[in-house]
Amino acid sequence: MSKRTVSVIFCFTLTVLLGASAVAQQRRAMTPSDILRVANVTDAQIAPHGQLVVYTVSSTEDDKNVSTLFLVRLGAEPFTINPMQPPQRRTVPYVDWPEIRSSPRPLLPSGWNASNPRWSPDGTAIAFFSKRDDQDGLWVVKLDKPEPRFIAPIQSTNFFITYAGEPFAWSPEGRRIAYISAKDQASEPRANDPRVIDRIQYKSRTSFSDNRRTHVWLVDVDRPQPQQLTSGPFYDHAVTFSPRGDEIAFLSNHDPDPDANNNSDIFAVDFSATTRQITRTKGCEFDPTWSPDGKLIAYTATRRDITTIDSVAEDAHLWVIPAAGGAGKELATDQDRRVRDPRWGSDSRTIFYLAGDRGYTTIFKTTIDGGRASRFSVFVRDHQLAGGFDLGESKFRTESRSPEALAQPFQITSFSFANKMRSVVSNGMPVIAPAMVLTMGHALRPAEVWLNMGSLPMGRLTAHNDSLVRSLRLVPPEEISYTSFDGAQIQGWLMKPPSCSEERKCPLILSVHGGPHGMYGWSFNASFQVYAARGYGVLYVNPRGSSGYGQKFSDGTLNEWGGGDYRDLMLGVDDALKKYSWIDGNRLGVTGGSYGGFMTNWIITQTPRFRGAVASASVSNLISFYATSLYQDLIHAEFGGFPWDNFEALWHWSPLRYVRQAQTATLFLHGENDNDVHITQAEEMYMALKRRGVETVLVRYPREGHGLREPRHRVDALERTLNWFDRFVKGS
Repeated sequence: MSKRTVSVIFCFTLTVLLGASAVAQQRRAMTPSDILRVANVTDAQIAPHGQLVVYTVSSTEDDKNVSTLFLVRLGAEPFTINPMQPPQRRTVPYVDWPEIRSSPRPLLPSGWNASNPRWSPDGTAIAFFSKRDDQDGLWVVKLDKPEPRFIAPIQSTNFFITYAGEPFAWSPEGRRIAYISAKDQASEPRANDPRVIDRIQYKSRTSFSDNRRTHVWLVDVDRPQPQQLTSGPFYDHAVTFSPRGDEIAFLSNHDPDPDANNNSDIFAVDFSATTRQITRTKGCEFDPTWSPDGKLIAYTATRRDITTIDSVAEDAHLWVIPAAGGAGKELATDQDRRVRDPRWGSDSRTIFYLAGDRGYTTIFKTTIDGGRASRFSVFVRDHQLAGGFDLGESKFRTESRSPEALAQPFQITSFSFANKMRSVVSNGMPVIAPAMVLTMGHALRPAEVWLNMGSLPMGRLTAHNDSLVRSLRLVPPEEISYTSFDGAQIQGWLMKPPSCSEERKCPLILSVHGGPHGMYGWSFNASFQVYAARGYGVLYVNPRGSSGYGQKFSDGTLNEWGGGDYRDLMLGVDDALKKYSWIDGNRLGVTGGSYGGFMTNWIITQTPRFRGAVASASVSNLISFYATSLYQDLIHAEFGGFPWDNFEALWHWSPLRYVRQAQTATLFLHGENDNDVHITQAEEMYMALKRRGVETVLVRYPREGHGLREPRHRVDALERTLNWFDRFVKGS
């Protein structure tokens, strides 16, 4: 099936998606405040016995961010998969999600704010993080006793840890929990005292480093008396318990100066606090997880000498190593993709993991033998949503030509397996199958929790966003593809407001993702829906530098931020203007955050074709960015040297150098406590434009870091963005 066919499948008419026309007329356009109504459903964990699922819902209540744990029972009796409604017309191949018949409920009493739920091995209890009555740390709730118990205090650190991994893990017999915590709070200077700086990583994301080191601790669930197992000037993290229950594996950077060189390795510690090192590589190890038989540890890793603590260009791949130590072995070597979150199958031979793949984030599996990776795909067959591994590419394409078996765009954010098989009813017959739960969404549906049973139809377990989706007129994106200047194929998406036509042309906003090694895909984007509701077409593409297309593509921005990726973006705009007559080429806007903000600054200094720009958390000067950013190692990872050795190259690729050429009215949005990209980056660009007489405004958000967290700030930034585009792009 061609990309165009997939796009046609996905871009079904709003009438069919939203129901009958009478119902559709009651729907309204999405507004900035609606972004606070989106519930973020993630971290779905199925109980080992396969009867219950716990998951996290992040939402906004009374202008506060709230994280709630929900529990859904699959039932001891066979679970009947709910069919979807058939298409209203045979010519419309896509059908909407099925209704749910399960009844999720909050796990904890009202008022609890909790996260990171993890099942005990016997499935009778759940451990989680929460702060309650001045007790901040690890709690456990037993399902037969509604009152949670406080197990251990957690002392956190504000030090930025790349891929922090699992913060705690149950022992195999369920008596103990290993967890990560700092010991004591380091003394802070008084407000009027001088602050003495003597380390490279003296900043956190929003303040100065608290200098707390994190270590591995152990606590007995029934008799909570925490025991510290590791020590030293290190940041230990990402724990996994040995199936024998005698050791805990974890990550740590034991380089002579960990601040100067990001190099995490795998270690293991026993109950006598004896530590041994398992890996010794120049690259970084992440996500360790012990095999069920205790013989191997799976992990992801990089190979290069320099691995920055943020926005790594190198794709991490899947590895295994003998738990006793030795040489690591890379798996799925034919898969040129960035992987994360490995999980073992019960046979200690199969490993499942997430990877980005051309706009999709999905589950893959491989074996310790090093064979090829199999991809999890989702499709519609007989009015049922189904998913499975390695369905057969040729068969899948053939079946997808009929409305009874159609490929579905989707995005998976988390998954977990039960230890036991589940009993389900399929076509009136009981069937025994392995149970997997996952959080999955797509461009018109925020993620919900789903149950997958091998080749059987998938069942949707939650509906936290249904009322919102049913109340709004949402715009489906169309997948696009075009050839760039050097023959590279670039993937993107285009959203067309329903009011646009050749006779009534609409303005277009180009949105650039962060990273530079991020990836746009099939996930729901509330801001884009608000742009479209305001009458703007939205173009978003994955230029070179993006992950999900292989290592060569990801390396496409090394030594030239704003080089090939800028050309990819501009050719994407040209391609859209050529193919879609409803776009008004004289009314273009551009926006982006973080590296997308850098590209926004770069674009306005390279071309006058955009009438308005909004740069969020943006970089403008690579020389000063190096010294003021928390990610000071990002520059010598991306450009192969320090500023004093590479000044000309860094200044060459700095937007500030070309500010004399800028003509575009530009709005800067920045958090005042942003140490990822210090606010001075926006100040430098703002002042230069202001001095040159270019229309510009700088909005500073107090208490905010890299990306806005406070609900009213998020809405304010979106409203200001729209008003800026209305004024300078739309011309209203």
